[in-house]
Amino acid sequence: MADELTPKPQVPRVAAAWAVHAFTASGVVLGFLALVAILEGDKIAAFMWLGLALFVDGIDGTLARRAKVQEMTPKFDGQTLDNVIDYFTYTVVPALMIYWFGVVPPGWETATAAGIMAVSCYTFANLNMKTHDYYFSGFPALWNLVVLYFHVLQTDPWTNLIVLAVLGILTFIPIKFVHPLRVQKFRVITIPMTVLWAATSLRLVLIRPEVQKAQEASPTIFWLWVLASLYFAGICIWRSISPQEAEDNLHDD
Repeated sequence: MADELTPKPQVPRVAAAWAVHAFTASGVVLGFLALVAILEGDKIAAFMWLGLALFVDGIDGTLARRAKVQEMTPKFDGQTLDNVIDYFTYTVVPALMIYWFGVVPPGWETATAAGIMAVSCYTFANLNMKTHDYYFSGFPALWNLVVLYFHVLQTDPWTNLIVLAVLGILTFIPIKFVHPLRVQKFRVITIPMTVLWAATSLRLVLIRPEVQKAQEASPTIFWLWVLASLYFAGICIWRSISPQEAEDNLHDD
């Protein structure tokens, strides 16, 4: 009798919640297509598929909150689904790119790829991965973006290896990294900068480095991309050294 009296969610709202879950799940398909592109030696196609996966991950949280997926589908954990897909697209696929395309010096490919996947396990299992104001605490396993920077800047393999090692260490150090869509402070600037970074990244990824360097092929686009990148670096540094750091420590305790 009690079950009969319990109000049940409306079918359209439940369907909308499941549609959001399906949208999130599409990220794993995009990640798989990136894997296929890697195995076929097409680095640009791999970046394009990863870019689409990043777009899906960037907006599915907002859609999930609007559709109230926790309320509409209480027996299905969308956060777990999101984490599984993020580990695949943010870590596994970029690790294969590092291994497959010789991003690091010869002989270091396997150890580097394995190390990235190992330290990223800590990231996705860390319950304190986000601060109260939605910054990431520690490097948030954005290896897909790291490989993108290597591609655009055409850094040498030893530089890449050092950068990857430093970022691996920063995984365990509470340096703050901005979530461009969820952090409220400076959002009026951060959102346009995110759009600028995404648009310029798309253009620069399409430039084949063996033909021409990005800064030579599209200097204006390149320096706008650098400007957006410096903005995000600056806001992360500001947040890491701000007085809120002490408040974060209190919350962790």
